Amino acid sequence: MAIKIRKEDALNYHTQGSPGKIEVIPSKPLSSQMDLALAYSPGVAEPCKEIEADQENVYKYTAKGNLVAVISNGTAVLGLGDIGPEASKPVMEGKGVLFKKFAGIDVFDIEINEKDPKKLIEIIKSLEPTFGGVNLEDIKAPECFEIEQTLKREMNIPVMHDDQHGTAIISGAALLNALELVEKNISDIKLVVNGAGASAVSCTRFYMSLGVKPENVVMCDKEGVIRKDRKHLDPVKAEFATDRDIHTLTEALNGADVFLGLSAGNVVSQEQIKAMAPNPIVFALANPDPEIAYDLAIEAREDLIMATGRSDHPNQVNNVLGFPYIFRGALDVRATAINEDMKLAAAKAIAKLAKEPVPDIVTKAYGESNLGFGRFYLIPKPLDPRLITTIAPAVAKAAIDSGVARHTISDWDAYELELQERIGIDQRLMSVVIARAKKDPKRVVFAEADNRKILKAAQIIRDEKIAHPILLGNKEKILALIQESSLDLENVTIIDPQEETEQLDRFAKILFDKRKRKGMTPVDASRLVTQRNYFGAMMVEAGLADAFISGLTRDYPKTILPTLHTIGVKPGAKRVAGMYIMNTDKGPFFFADTTVNLNPTAEELVDIIGLTADAVKFFNVEPRVAMLSYSNFGSAKGDIPAKMAKATAMAKERFPGLVIEGEMQANVALNDEIQREVYPFSELINKRANTLIFPDLASGNIAYKLLSEIGNSEAIGPILLGMNKPVHILQLGSSIREIVNMVAIAVVDAQTASS
Repeated sequence: MAIKIRKEDALNYHTQGSPGKIEVIPSKPLSSQMDLALAYSPGVAEPCKEIEADQENVYKYTAKGNLVAVISNGTAVLGLGDIGPEASKPVMEGKGVLFKKFAGIDVFDIEINEKDPKKLIEIIKSLEPTFGGVNLEDIKAPECFEIEQTLKREMNIPVMHDDQHGTAIISGAALLNALELVEKNISDIKLVVNGAGASAVSCTRFYMSLGVKPENVVMCDKEGVIRKDRKHLDPVKAEFATDRDIHTLTEALNGADVFLGLSAGNVVSQEQIKAMAPNPIVFALANPDPEIAYDLAIEAREDLIMATGRSDHPNQVNNVLGFPYIFRGALDVRATAINEDMKLAAAKAIAKLAKEPVPDIVTKAYGESNLGFGRFYLIPKPLDPRLITTIAPAVAKAAIDSGVARHTISDWDAYELELQERIGIDQRLMSVVIARAKKDPKRVVFAEADNRKILKAAQIIRDEKIAHPILLGNKEKILALIQESSLDLENVTIIDPQEETEQLDRFAKILFDKRKRKGMTPVDASRLVTQRNYFGAMMVEAGLADAFISGLTRDYPKTILPTLHTIGVKPGAKRVAGMYIMNTDKGPFFFADTTVNLNPTAEELVDIIGLTADAVKFFNVEPRVAMLSYSNFGSAKGDIPAKMAKATAMAKERFPGLVIEGEMQANVALNDEIQREVYPFSELINKRANTLIFPDLASGNIAYKLLSEIGNSEAIGPILLGMNKPVHILQLGSSIREIVNMVAIAVVDAQTASS
């Protein structure tokens, strides 16, 4: 649904707190006289001298490399026209916010009171020492063409007029995918463009770069078809003039394959749409009202593929899909320009991403459960977190290959991690695990394969070569879900336990042998192994699979019991425990026990410490353990402080090489300053705790859920500790991303077990 914006709400938004939407925040400490002396005089002289000696050092000692100028003279602001530079400032600030949110790029917005193109060019050129790139915005045509072309020619930093190229790149990606769906060759299509402004001209030129033939293009403006015999044609329109015997938009649309509208609302009728070729593609991008209303267009043609600029219709052509990531890639290789190769690379990367399974985080954000490549999903959604790691590397590679990069990237995996961190997606720990999993993918059996999330995750892990999925469930139902969800899981193993008579007999005998002195009868065993959780766990136990994943749709206790009956705990282990990894902006923290042991004794807590410490080391992190309580080193009395203190003492004896401290409150465990001032004996001083052991299941479970909901943290888990073979139980309702993460952990777990 479209979001209704009230005038009062918009004005309040821009006035609440500090006026506007941006502020400057220092990136270095300024808390002492020494800090001030280093930041300014006299310390600042040293980087000045280094830059004087080598101008490239400006990227080393200043923010230039991550700083973009968003520049306008206010002559073509949104749909408001020439409203002046001051009135354009809210838009430019908004552009800066988008740069920061989506690509981690800092922006100074600059509104210039100058309409003369030559003077404006000179002003912008003079700003080159300050910025790593220039984003031109809301400058009217035809002056914008001369301004951008001159600046690109005379400046040695990336320059892009987003009004021209942003829409071209995003709609170009949509065009490629739409043509693939209707099985038309881009070199054969007839294109009609309504509008002759900056966006329309740039889109048409870009489509030609993609393969549209100039002779197959008809462009219209307010006067009708732009023809060669029209008097007083400006050079830009003359580029697209035709001598064919067509004069009106209606004539042009007759038999056309593609309509691109960048003009005005409601200027195209249903009859005109009906006259187009079979499987017509209509990009009605006028805002806020498209050239033809979405509902009317769909009503006119069942075979229509349509895109608009609106968020309340499918296939929104939104420039935020492009400009942040294009500049990100250009800045990261210090490109001297944004050239055609880089723009083409961006469009193709966007088009390719739309064909990948859609992450659960995206479907949740948009409230659409069945997003997938097709007529109603040609391009990714703006909140897709994969955009930065898809588009920026493609642009950076194109810059390097085309010779405009002054810096090269050799480790693309490391670059992807850097991109994630720039926008707060700290996936470093999981990225390492996923990279390890890909080196030796294992067979992972899913007990709940009749679930769309599981199937989407299965496609991802197969496509990414993280694991070889084995799907358990009714084959007809699973295949129907695969088709409904537009997934590609051809040749993936699907097993219906009900049809595996021979295996059921074998598994029943193994299960009975394991549980015969626990009250289980042969009849019980035969009945239980037909259940998918028992069957899947037994596959791992029998060596037919390497790891087992379940729990998405059933309560944790009901899911874990079959695995304990079939696989059991490791030799020498007395229990299992559950751990969550909390990915925060301060790094990963490991929480235990969060899922299994209700109210462990001190002795049981020591076992949990051992299991958790081993698991933390598994992730290549040195554990530093804090035993949590409402007391600090005996400051308060009670059963919990006494239990945690006793467990701490016992654990220090049992694990002498492990950093363990407690009992202590959570804030103290994470705050060096408090420990240094009040508890100078703490072993965690200068070694902030990263492994938090909770006194009972309730506190651990509450803590991780609170942090994941209101603490801007990602929860990875629960990771089951102490099992004899790789078994991991998903949290009820886990997202696709969480499932994929858990599979990667299970694969590395299996790799370790087999080594």
